[in-house]
Amino acid sequence: MATFLYKLGRFAFRRRHAVTLLWVALLALAGAGAATAPAPTSGSFSMPGTEAQRAFDLLEERFPGGSADGATARVVFKAPDGQKMTDPANKARVDKAVADLRAGSDQVASVTDPYTAQAVSRDGATAYIHVAYKANGMELTDATRDALTKTGEEARDGGLTVEIGGDALQAMPETGTGEIIGVVVAGIVLVVTFGSLVAAGLPLLTAIVGVGIGVASITALASALDLGTTTGTLATMIGLAVGIDYALFIVSRYRAELAEGRDPEDAAGRAVGTAGSAVVFAGLTVVIALVGLAVVNIPMLTKMGVAAAGTVAIAVLIALTFIPALLGYSGRRILGRKARKAFDGGRSDADGTAADPADSEGAAKTVVLGKKDGDREAAEAAPNGGTRWARFVLRRPIAVLLVGVVGLGALAVPAASLEMGLPDDGAQPTSTTQRRAYDLLSEGFGPGSNGPLMVVVDGDRDAAAKAAGTIKKLDGVAAVTPPMPNKAGDTAMITVVPKDRPSSTATEDLVHDIRERTGDDVLVTGQTAMNIDFSQKMNDALLPYLALVVGLAFLLLMVVFRSVLVPLKAALGFLLSVVAALGAVVAVFQWGWLGSVFGVEQTGPIMSMMPIFMVGVVFGLAMDYEVFLVTRMREAYVHGERPGEAIVTGFRHGARVVTAAAVIMIAVFAGFIGASEQMVKMIGFGLAAAVLFDAFVVRMAIVPAVLALLGHKAWWLPRWLDRVLPNVDVEGEGLRKRLGDDADRPADPDADRPNRLVGV
Repeated sequence: MATFLYKLGRFAFRRRHAVTLLWVALLALAGAGAATAPAPTSGSFSMPGTEAQRAFDLLEERFPGGSADGATARVVFKAPDGQKMTDPANKARVDKAVADLRAGSDQVASVTDPYTAQAVSRDGATAYIHVAYKANGMELTDATRDALTKTGEEARDGGLTVEIGGDALQAMPETGTGEIIGVVVAGIVLVVTFGSLVAAGLPLLTAIVGVGIGVASITALASALDLGTTTGTLATMIGLAVGIDYALFIVSRYRAELAEGRDPEDAAGRAVGTAGSAVVFAGLTVVIALVGLAVVNIPMLTKMGVAAAGTVAIAVLIALTFIPALLGYSGRRILGRKARKAFDGGRSDADGTAADPADSEGAAKTVVLGKKDGDREAAEAAPNGGTRWARFVLRRPIAVLLVGVVGLGALAVPAASLEMGLPDDGAQPTSTTQRRAYDLLSEGFGPGSNGPLMVVVDGDRDAAAKAAGTIKKLDGVAAVTPPMPNKAGDTAMITVVPKDRPSSTATEDLVHDIRERTGDDVLVTGQTAMNIDFSQKMNDALLPYLALVVGLAFLLLMVVFRSVLVPLKAALGFLLSVVAALGAVVAVFQWGWLGSVFGVEQTGPIMSMMPIFMVGVVFGLAMDYEVFLVTRMREAYVHGERPGEAIVTGFRHGARVVTAAAVIMIAVFAGFIGASEQMVKMIGFGLAAAVLFDAFVVRMAIVPAVLALLGHKAWWLPRWLDRVLPNVDVEGEGLRKRLGDDADRPADPDADRPNRLVGV
């Protein structure tokens, strides 16, 4: 593989005009497709195999036009102190609001009158209007939402307290701020890392191009493939993360090859042949993690995963072709200012002017920034931060390993108390009208009124009456409405109001009790039941998903590293960092520790898709760092260095790049912590914590400590397995032989000696 990628890198460097035009044309084509495609919707949400979904399907069949899965809204009214909602003046304002809502939009399916639907509290101080829509929350037009909010404002002018809850006000998630913060921080980190604006700009430029092509393609195909609006959000987050990482790896290796004395074209080829191999396999692990979401068997998640995986594939192709093409334009500007000055002092052409490394065709090979070979070796051996840290770990591997494992283990303890669910309006900030409506309903009608259950009886009136009587006797039930049959009389709907809030365990227990006590012909659905079934489905899929993703990645990494223990260590370290991050999420968002610091106003269950989402996203990024860091160690080991020396070499060349990549990703994810939405805040915090733990504790501390303790055994592979596994030459051994790099290399007399952990 290294040889093929080497040729590909040189080809892209030489044909940089054609390659650049090709990517620009693809971006323009995808953009044109997105601009002319129909506007994307929220996508159909279904959960095959769940009772809530069967109930929705039955409602669609037996109650045609009822819009069972349509959006809902509750306009909640509270009378001023000393007044009641039944007072004539207040009742007149509510009646006007009912009329305005019915006439406000053709997307309205029904509007209930609180005075005939028993929607006035016992003390008469609170009342609410229930509005059902024909479309779901993401498909409602702006005019429909404006009519809803205008009705509330007009009633508020009359002296009433009016708040609006429900998913009808659900808006597109605002993610631009978090991404802008991430890009700005990424630019700063890249400038500090490379000391060159050009070198810093290349990863940002190519990542944006890759995300642009991916997201524009998703938008263009959204209507035809029924892709949800959140699909592009996930693709943007993942594509931006890996796009910057992969380009960072290639550019860093290219600069190192220039410092080795390669001419620019050869340096580009070698960078793609070596670091590019790591990029290919790192990208494959991300694709496996994202496509593996199909295990959950929720079509929306499957489509999100496949679309994001396509964006990752684009990022890999850009790193292998577009980056070397742009390197052909960069010249010496890819180097820092000091390096360029040293270059000018060490190489000039016949008339005394400095030659440009971009002039590769027919140019003489670049000398090593004005240094002789002995000076170059001394410069390479000069310790940097990565070298010093690696040598510290080699001197105290057991201590570093214990501190890392015990520290992450302590952080993981709260994960044992993980409760999964989906946040309701009670988790919204108190500044939102949804949260205030939630609180008013809880005060006037009980917390369960915010999430009533819809019970569907597949039977006649007698069966429906029997089911209603059984449900009334269950613990946790606040109210049960009389059955409402369809025209044919073979199906009925019953509304059940729980005593507790929608996201509580008591409400979840009530749903299970209804299902167990009423028989197979009685189905429980509604938003609350859908959330419960969704959480259960995600919980059931977690272990199979972990087994699939970690298992396939283990096999892939075994091919990359030609080792059994290194992939095993990588997988176990990843699991440790993810569980520690989940523990931190539980401590903050479920227990409320440091909640005020992160803006958590209401504790509650952890979003049910959080564990699988973290596994999918963080696994890909963690394997990026693992592959890039450890392949450099493997490369040094294969080329004759002792295991301890190989660890130091890997850190000397890779620690700074991995650190920069991790800081960028932490900044990208942390930018979402400031969001008002609890779910977005939780995702940002969880992913930032997971990358922090995995990059700086697992990859930078536990990994070198374990490799130091294993020594030569780390790279052990049974002979029979060595014959079976394909040799993909990630470390570039075949490439070095082809290019004759080892022709003058003396044999290493210590190659077969035991590893020395001190003084390497």
